[in-house]
Amino acid sequence: MAMAQNILPGTTDRRLAGLLTLLAENSMIVISGARIAKEIGVSRSTVWRWVQRLRALGVKVKGQPATGYFLEQTTDILTPDMLRQRLKGSLFGKRIYHFFKTDSTNRVALELGHAGEPEGAVVVAEEQTAGRGRAGRAWVSDRATGLYVTLLLRPRLAPVQAPLLTMMAGLSARAAVQAVTGLTVDLKWPNDLLIGGKKAGGILTEMHAEPGQIRFVIVGIGLNVNQDKFGGELGETATSLRIASGKVQSRMELLVRLLREFESDYNRLLREGVASVVERFEAVSTYAKGKRVRVTNGTESYAGTTAGLGPEGLLQVQRDDGKIMTVIAGDVAEAR
Repeated sequence: MAMAQNILPGTTDRRLAGLLTLLAENSMIVISGARIAKEIGVSRSTVWRWVQRLRALGVKVKGQPATGYFLEQTTDILTPDMLRQRLKGSLFGKRIYHFFKTDSTNRVALELGHAGEPEGAVVVAEEQTAGRGRAGRAWVSDRATGLYVTLLLRPRLAPVQAPLLTMMAGLSARAAVQAVTGLTVDLKWPNDLLIGGKKAGGILTEMHAEPGQIRFVIVGIGLNVNQDKFGGELGETATSLRIASGKVQSRMELLVRLLREFESDYNRLLREGVASVVERFEAVSTYAKGKRVRVTNGTESYAGTTAGLGPEGLLQVQRDDGKIMTVIAGDVAEAR
């Protein structure tokens, strides 16, 4: 039984999304509160309340109840209506769950997966209060500056192959960022997007499986888009597309391109098998071969040189004593 759009707690009210779409499609044109109320089916006082809410989210809505409202500039809020228009015919264009704020898009997608939601559902948030990174780390998810999106898949793959979806998502995100921004993106095994050696994005894949069979996989993708600075320690290790390119980027363009690239890569993986992902990742990642790294896991830490990926996509590292290690889990950092 698929979970209906309107009973998933916290999703953006379709009428509020409709208000935003109405303003966006008539950018710079004043629309009366009465007309908005009539078109989206709410009271004028609700329109006023929602306008206040949009302003709090950084949407530049001008005007007041007496005269009407207009958008001062085009908005970059990822509303389901606008996404659906851009993703007609796509696997990811049918079931889009939008939140202005949620704890974690991965948690919501896990809930949907267990509830029988079909493949292709997209969970997207303007802000996360408990975004998760790998190994239980927090992922900083500032309001309306990044992309925080999780995709629900039900692939016919063996559970051992699920980690390849992380690498595949990296390839898709890299292609999307390069196409939209012109920036050069490196991939650090298994799940980081780097620009100029600093982290611009990450991927967190989680699966629900039985022996020999995947029930569903969720692929969470976080991308720093329009942050103009990072405080504290993050300033030394993180970057955003805006910082790297010197200009504000469209989150809508990036998300649409990312979903298109991902669908194409996903179909290719199911058609051609895992080798295509492994080969492509090796070809574009400076971390896959010949990189001096330090590997740290729960029990040990060692230095070595990366020696390519195994057939299931696991990183091989040749230790300084000559022994080849397969990294199943752990942190891989460039050895300075």
